[in-house]
Amino acid sequence: MKRKTITIISLVVLLLIIGIFYYRYYFVFGEGVKAGQLNYFVKKGYMFKTYEGKLIQSGIKTQVAGTIESNEFMFSVTSKSVAEKLNAHAGSFLELHYREYLHTLPWRGVSVFVVDSILSAAPVNK
Repeated sequence: MKRKTITIISLVVLLLIIGIFYYRYYFVFGEGVKAGQLNYFVKKGYMFKTYEGKLIQSGIKTQVAGTIESNEFMFSVTSKSVAEKLNAHAGSFLELHYREYLHTLPWRGVSVFVVDSILSAAPVNK
């Protein structure tokens, strides 16, 4: 009887740990679309090489009164095909679909925002 109780408690604790891990690292907290000009896109990392990028959105964002700074969207990409498309559209105006996670994983990138597709791409007229 005591052995059965310990087994059940161990299984419940294990399932709880798995559930918390899933929620923190794999649960999609939000998803949406961001639009702007692709500022840079790079593959970097020490152990896990990940694709990282920055999109400059139109408009201005002020965090401190009296200052002006650009509205940047920093993101990661896990798909090699999406990364190749982004490399081909450097400097273009893009609409990107992303998923937001609660925490990062080393092999997924340094951002909680992970771009999974490009909705549209148009060259920027200068």
